[in-house]
Amino acid sequence: MNNPRITFGMIVLNGEPFLRYNLRAIYPYAHQIIVAEGASPRAAHSATPDGHSLDGTLQTLYRFKAEEDPDDKLIIVTAEMCGHPNGFWPGEKDEQSRAYAERATGDWLWQIDVDEFYHPADIARVAAYLQQHPETSCLCFRAYHFWGGFDYLADGGFFWHRQYQGEPWGRYRRVFRWRPGYRYDSHRPPTIVDEHGRDVTRRRMVHADAFGVLMYHYYMVFPHQYTRKGAYYQNQPWERERGRLQKNLDLLSEVNLTNGLRIMDQYGTRNWLCRFDGRHPQPIEELRADITTGRVIVEQRRTDDIEHLLADPRYQQMVQAARRREQLRAWRDYLAYLFWWRPRASLVQLVREQTPPALVRRLPLALQAKFIPEHRRRYQTQWARYQRSIGSGDTM
Repeated sequence: MNNPRITFGMIVLNGEPFLRYNLRAIYPYAHQIIVAEGASPRAAHSATPDGHSLDGTLQTLYRFKAEEDPDDKLIIVTAEMCGHPNGFWPGEKDEQSRAYAERATGDWLWQIDVDEFYHPADIARVAAYLQQHPETSCLCFRAYHFWGGFDYLADGGFFWHRQYQGEPWGRYRRVFRWRPGYRYDSHRPPTIVDEHGRDVTRRRMVHADAFGVLMYHYYMVFPHQYTRKGAYYQNQPWERERGRLQKNLDLLSEVNLTNGLRIMDQYGTRNWLCRFDGRHPQPIEELRADITTGRVIVEQRRTDDIEHLLADPRYQQMVQAARRREQLRAWRDYLAYLFWWRPRASLVQLVREQTPPALVRRLPLALQAKFIPEHRRRYQTQWARYQRSIGSGDTM
């Protein structure tokens, strides 16, 4: 009776083999689970001609709905249902995120990707925290990032970079206070605005690692993730992702001393591999058991090259030097965030909220643009570039 009403929102394309295990994991804690399935035009390489998953994800959703949803919690949304008859979602991911947010009736909106998992006890801990602290506006998570298999992690400066997920140390914005009139405004980073269009995401932001909860992100475990994600991200209008598919294919083929610090290389960072010695969430242990027994068939990456690299003393020395460098960079950026970016952002938001709209409309256009939030300006720029590239046929 006292549990908070949590709406879980997911966008998914080719979610196997994780999908059923993720849905089962969150089901006991959910008021709703809303899944927006399908592809944007730039993910057409990983979709059917009508914009759906190649691996049967949509069929899995309907099967789960029929067989494992006794409380009628799961809502399935496709582009066709939202007025896009060709089956593809327009834009990048904002429209899909808005599709589940518009249907949310819970007091909290928990954004979750299909490859993001939590220990069940940690989900219960988050629910208890939300119940005790209803003034929270956003809950952020740090994450373990699994790479090459279930026993290895990717770590380094990219995952500590604020631009990675929009928050210091690469924390993910994931759980949001949800009220009537709120809407999902932007996917990168996830941003919630109130009925007046004011950003409420950061009003009372809390870091879940402060009370011991982390996300387990299985983003690069299977070979198909390297190819599909590589093709998708290099299709985006971001200079940092140029050549991403070939980089992923090279790393899939072999990791060694030459590329072992370039597991990710965005923003000029160095990133490396290390062994995971912790305990996986129970749903992942069930998935691993089903893979072992053959109930789930999925190609796995070879790991002999990873083992050889981790056993090489030269690699450990390289990692130690890179870690010192990236930690220094991360702390420098964090101090700049604390003493410059955050106070400035708070002041700018206050001015935006308190300035009457009639006055803003009387300002020169260049000054009016200053009243558009940064995430919205970035989105508008990206959207314009995206539309130009789609119009020219440059989808690869």
